[in-house]
Amino acid sequence: MNKNIIKIEMLQNKGVKIPNPASVEIGEDVEIGRISGNGVVIYSGCKIYGKSTLILRDAKLGYEAPATVENCQVGPEVSLKGGFFKDAVFLRKAGMGSGAQVREGTILEEEAGAAHTVGLKQTILFPFVTLGSLINFCDCFMSGGTSRKDHSEVGSSYIHFNYTHNQDKATPSLIGDVPNGVMLNQRPIFLGGQGGLVGPSRLTFGTLIAAGSIFRGDELRPNRLIFEGGRSGNVAFAPGVYYGVKRIVENNCIYIANLMALMQWYQHVRSQFVSEDFPELLLEGLREKLTMAIEERISRLKELCFKKGDELLEMWTRIEENFRTRRDEQGDIALRDDFLEKIRIGIQEKGKDYIAVIKGLDENDAKMGSFWLQEIVDRVSPVI
Repeated sequence: MNKNIIKIEMLQNKGVKIPNPASVEIGEDVEIGRISGNGVVIYSGCKIYGKSTLILRDAKLGYEAPATVENCQVGPEVSLKGGFFKDAVFLRKAGMGSGAQVREGTILEEEAGAAHTVGLKQTILFPFVTLGSLINFCDCFMSGGTSRKDHSEVGSSYIHFNYTHNQDKATPSLIGDVPNGVMLNQRPIFLGGQGGLVGPSRLTFGTLIAAGSIFRGDELRPNRLIFEGGRSGNVAFAPGVYYGVKRIVENNCIYIANLMALMQWYQHVRSQFVSEDFPELLLEGLREKLTMAIEERISRLKELCFKKGDELLEMWTRIEENFRTRRDEQGDIALRDDFLEKIRIGIQEKGKDYIAVIKGLDENDAKMGSFWLQEIVDRVSPVI
């Protein structure tokens, strides 16, 4: 009997709903034991590949259009309505509309999602962050917001410009940050539709960029409204010339440091929430994709430094050594352990519901956790 048919029958026997089995393809390397039989639905035209693919309860694949899933970790109640998904992690109730292209190093945490025709790669969205339709949002980190009704959002027809005229991609944008964003208590950030952000950029919480604006800078003052005009110009252009290179390198280093702080959060905080709905395999997926993101950013920054030469090559030696020696920086251990005790108490009271426990921290406890993570960022970020 055809191996594909055997695997489909095995999935059906364990409870997976496959309305049109003849149209579904299950790769030979897919481990059936990593796909839950509890409420999972695989609609017509779907293809599932990869030995590390994990699909948990009540996940829905391909409701609007065929979906291809390769080496992704799909959490409970996730909805991937159509498109291509590879080397990404989706936590509980995350979702993507049809026409999606989600590639390596992407993480959507709880209840984050996007509407139709959205492209993501090396992108991390914290809980509740919402993207509209027709968006290209690669090489970004975005946090902010406190719930599904109070969330950071990117309007439709938005683009993150992540490739420069000098042909490099040292362009990651930090929209919000890790130390404060993880606490789920910050003002949301809004990027208006029909606009764009030129990386590398840093935006703090409460930033609102008006629709139709192309923003090319940083905004680290909270609660600002930004709107850009359409001034015309025509000037001589010199290929290979970098403007504001110190800012570019500094923003890349701070971005990488935030990802390293997030790794410590996953290692010490997220790990406390391992449960049936958040198994160790899903945590491993988070770590794996975050490692991909860190390696990608270091590689892109190194490429820029070698291309620019002279002062940046000398600077890169110091940056690389700092990242190598600080890769597992844990910050103030006593402060971390005090914070972890607050997490333990929260779990005792609320169970292993990540959102409920984090949102249940009082203001002082949340600040303690943010101070711990910010210290990691500050220690990891080299002085430029």
